[in-house]
Amino acid sequence: MAVLRKLARPLLAAPFVTGGLRTLRRPDTALTEAARPVIRAVGDRVPALAVDPPQLVRATGAIRATAGLLFATGRAPRLAALTLAATLVPASLTTHAFWTEEDPEERARQRAHFLTDLSALGGLLIAAADTHGKPSLAYRSRHALRRRPEGAVRGRATAVLRR
Repeated sequence: MAVLRKLARPLLAAPFVTGGLRTLRRPDTALTEAARPVIRAVGDRVPALAVDPPQLVRATGAIRATAGLLFATGRAPRLAALTLAATLVPASLTTHAFWTEEDPEERARQRAHFLTDLSALGGLLIAAADTHGKPSLAYRSRHALRRRPEGAVRGRATAVLRR
């Protein structure tokens, strides 16, 4: 399974790294325009989040490239997968809104891109839940209390005195 992870992570991360670097260097005007209504709606509710759309698009590109590199190299893979998933959802909803398209061919193309993003989201969520075959932190903490020796509950001094 380790070989599979070492192969699958870079494959899943590649579009995020390349797309993030491209967006960071040259933010697409179409992407910036697609993000503008979302930024305006969020900015109306939370004024601190009202930012310049090209700046937000660049920041998202930097986050995607960084999280993609972390995920591909296996450094903090669960956090990196969650970060990529969190950036994928709003980007897909704004750039591949097939339900707003009038032209049937364009609608079909945008639907295909949207479904591709959905499949990537599914892969990222599976990767975020992957514990490498080890029990999760929540499982280990719940079961650590049950396996603790009796003397450890009251401290090391009690265990030493019982000897």
